[in-house]
Amino acid sequence: MARVPRSFRCRHCRLDVSTSAPGTAHRNHCPYCLWSRHVDDAPGDREMADLCGSSMEPIAVSVRDRGEWVLVHRCTGCGSVHLNRTAGDDSPLLLVQIAVGPLAQPPFPLDLLGQL
Repeated sequence: MARVPRSFRCRHCRLDVSTSAPGTAHRNHCPYCLWSRHVDDAPGDREMADLCGSSMEPIAVSVRDRGEWVLVHRCTGCGSVHLNRTAGDDSPLLLVQIAVGPLAQPPFPLDLLGQL
């Protein structure tokens, strides 16, 4: 049985991160910058770790049926997209910034809204 480390160093912000997290059994992203690493395809399957190992950028937030927020990560190496549960110690400011990002940069001029 593989031993689970108690912490890891974030490849993006370089801070040390505890592997225990409130609200999830498998910490898979940094609570400070929300970046992750492509190390598994399903939560907890690290014994069958994905060979990619690239950094995963937080690109969006989605909401599940019961109002649970999940991070959407895209791998910078292979492009695969994964959904990851947020943890109780994730940066609320970064979560909100990611959630409102599309509203701050719409694909059309905001002047058009007044013309409708």
